[in-house]
Amino acid sequence: MKQSRRDFFKAAGLLGAGITGLKTKDAHAGSHNILSEDRVGVLVDTTVCIGCRKCEYACKTAHDLPTEPIETYDDRSVFKKMRRNDENALTVVNEYENPKNANSPIDVKVQCMHCDYPACVSACVVGALTKAENGSVIYDPSICMGCRYCMVVCPFQGLAYEYLSPLTPKVMKCDLCFDRTKEGKIPACVEICPMEALTYGKRSDLLKLAHKRIKENPEKYIDHVYGEFEVGGTSWLYLANKEFASLDLPDLNTDPVPKISETIQHGVFKYFIPPISLYALLGGIMWLNKKKDENEESQEGEIK
Repeated sequence: MKQSRRDFFKAAGLLGAGITGLKTKDAHAGSHNILSEDRVGVLVDTTVCIGCRKCEYACKTAHDLPTEPIETYDDRSVFKKMRRNDENALTVVNEYENPKNANSPIDVKVQCMHCDYPACVSACVVGALTKAENGSVIYDPSICMGCRYCMVVCPFQGLAYEYLSPLTPKVMKCDLCFDRTKEGKIPACVEICPMEALTYGKRSDLLKLAHKRIKENPEKYIDHVYGEFEVGGTSWLYLANKEFASLDLPDLNTDPVPKISETIQHGVFKYFIPPISLYALLGGIMWLNKKKDENEESQEGEIK
């Protein structure tokens, strides 16, 4: 036991020493954003959505996720509780009361918002998350180290994790159908929407369309395009007839979240404590606690 513990800390010490030996200029964190004027997005008109959830089905089909037949999505009992996207559902629809018409509830589709300045991209120290030129925030599982810091810093709770996948767990999120759009197609959820509640196109054009609808129908919409300025802007934009906070879209200011996450990371690197060193320390604590628990269980077994 003592020998094993000593070997562990020796290895952890060598790892930490190797990393902290880097010069500050060589050890740094920063976002790798590519913002194009032609970047795309999706406008969600919640006043048109009927909660059919066909977008959920299309998303699962497009990403090879397990799904029931499309007919089962007519079941509206799922709206009895709030739902979040998870490892098996990259998008979900939730339902809310309509103050203007009790018989016509408000349905809101949620997913990764594909921020213009993504906190997840900034937080990822290995570059597994990147902002593509077309606006999509995409994920490369082959270089992800599973720290899940991206999930912690996301202001929209748009990422999930395959906790039950023991060998190759991945971060799961909407990718704005990146592969489909590269082939000239539109996102699966947009394509299947029977009410055209979802509109895909250049973000700049979608903003013009959104403000045009508000101007022409002031009685139908509040004067706010959600996602236009929140956290520096997002690729998913929303229209509604009531305040977005009541639709569980977080009330955020216009400052990009990476300002905070990068400040923390740069401070960590400045003082020569890279995240891997921290993970080594935390790993050591977890390892010792596990050994302690195993020994206590063994002693209890001997007593019995």
